[in-house]
Amino acid sequence: MNRYKQREQAFALVFQSLFGENTPEEIIAALDEEGEEIGDYSKELLFGVCEKSEELDGVISEFSKSWKLSRISKVNLAILRLAVYEIKYVPDVPDSVAINEAVELAKKYSSKEDSAFVNGILGAFSRSRA
Repeated sequence: MNRYKQREQAFALVFQSLFGENTPEEIIAALDEEGEEIGDYSKELLFGVCEKSEELDGVISEFSKSWKLSRISKVNLAILRLAVYEIKYVPDVPDSVAINEAVELAKKYSSKEDSAFVNGILGAFSRSRA
């Protein structure tokens, strides 16, 4: 499974984690029981995003200007958390790749307007790190 597919799978796992009290271990175990293959990178992202979610939300809040986290859809929140995590903690993924992949996920699972929103937040965050 290539990195894009694993990132997309990680997005679905992170999105699922936003709906309840299941730990990443429980989410993975449930999918294992169903016989679904879960990539190692997908697992790495899920565990990392869940572990750092408060920190990631702080970054998202800082760069989302007047949008409170409660106003951001769960789809976009999952995409943003995933991309911010990759930008901060996965050194072999360039910021531009993390941003582009997040925008593509937003186009696929959200809307064109939301993809621009995601791009704006991640672009501002990336520029602040330079």
